Amino acid sequence: MTDLKERTKRFALDVIRLCAELPRKQEFLIIGKQLTRSATSVGANYRSARRAKSRADFLAKMAIVEEEADECLYWMELLEGLGCASEADLRRLRDEADQLVAIAVASKKTARANDERRDKSDEV
Repeated sequence: MTDLKERTKRFALDVIRLCAELPRKQEFLIIGKQLTRSATSVGANYRSARRAKSRADFLAKMAIVEEEADECLYWMELLEGLGCASEADLRRLRDEADQLVAIAVASKKTARANDERRDKSDEV
């Protein structure tokens, strides 16, 4: 599997490229700006989570990764509804955003489970 740090960076770059191709009408500029912000935030917050100072900090930053990836899905759904972007590109990026959401959720669950195991072993 590709390193998630590189994967989130590639996702951001692919979204930036998609948004650069959108029509220069007001509605697309607004959606493109929001989509670009949320897509770049996914990678930035994942990198920050990797350097978390505590488990709580890690969980909080991974929650942001999840939220931002899910927000990307919303903006892409709007683009899809407007029919202005390549369907193949949108489908691929939506699939990647779905996978990033799932990875963030799984990472948070694993971190919480590890905390619970550690707490139980401390009780013994």
